[in-house]
Amino acid sequence: MGYIEANLLPGETVVQRARLHWIVFLKAIAVVVVGLVVLILFQPVVGAVIGGVGLLMAVPPWLARTTSEFGVTSKRVIIKVGLIQRRTLELLIRQVEAISVDQSLTGRILDFGTITLTGTGGVRETFHNIANPLEFRRSIQSLSAS
Repeated sequence: MGYIEANLLPGETVVQRARLHWIVFLKAIAVVVVGLVVLILFQPVVGAVIGGVGLLMAVPPWLARTTSEFGVTSKRVIIKVGLIQRRTLELLIRQVEAISVDQSLTGRILDFGTITLTGTGGVRETFHNIANPLEFRRSIQSLSAS
């Protein structure tokens, strides 16, 4: 059971979930590919070391991806990031003033972006590399409109 399910209010249901996009692994993937090229074409030992470094580089994004939860429920937006140092946002749907999505060209092609939630009382939180950000925004807007 994740953070969102563990913190649901009575009668509250999960409407939409999002997660970090696989793009968070891009640097690690690039280093592994370079390691494989070096391994095959030049020096097997050096290539193996470079590939191993690439695999180690994948650990922090993997932890971030597996420990981050983004959810829209019938009553709230619930976001939790981090394992040891946890950051949470629980914002009632009626308190959401604005939700913006920023996407680069690559983000539009691969469907990821940055979500900024603005709530009453000056709450402003930004979350990067979210998969399907427009769908996440649409689910919040459809609940706040009803």
